[in-house]
Amino acid sequence: MAISAKQVKELRDLTGAGMMDCKKALQETDGDLEQAVDLLRSKGAAKAAKREGKSASEGTIGTYVHHSGKVGVMIELNCETDFVANTEDFQQLARDLAMHIAAAGPLAVSSDSIPADEVERERAVYLAQVIEEGKPENIREKIVEGKINKWFKDVALLDQSFVKDPDQTISDLITTISAKTGEKIEVARFARFSIGG
Repeated sequence: MAISAKQVKELRDLTGAGMMDCKKALQETDGDLEQAVDLLRSKGAAKAAKREGKSASEGTIGTYVHHSGKVGVMIELNCETDFVANTEDFQQLARDLAMHIAAAGPLAVSSDSIPADEVERERAVYLAQVIEEGKPENIREKIVEGKINKWFKDVALLDQSFVKDPDQTISDLITTISAKTGEKIEVARFARFSIGG
């Protein structure tokens, strides 16, 4: 099947991938745009995973102050080189993440970084709810685990749905930009400030 330049451009606009990668993906999927996007995302995720051992010691501090002046965020976003740190894609990612944090108010970067005592407190609340609802003892733990995993999606930055595009998580967004830049990108830390909160 012949792939048109228009199709390649459309896929490039959607994914930010290189022209040849877009053309190959469209050829492999017989011109199916959605399948090509999924193929590029999976390849990008694989490339990003290969870079997992690399050191991300360059980066930027992204900031966002809500127009009301009542909420502000600072985020340290890291990558491997100062070249990538200065690209528009990386800088935009830092701004988007800071804005997302202001809107969504995550507790921690990842579920692993939420303090154990806080997780146990949530677990105890969910267990009490399940007992109160009269759920059978043999399935209580499974229900509580499901509630904890849902809570992680609400409070761990990387698991949250991106406020500008709820169809992708923050982790997916970072993986997409990481695949585009060819470097490991990670959120080192963030601080969210709010007046009276």
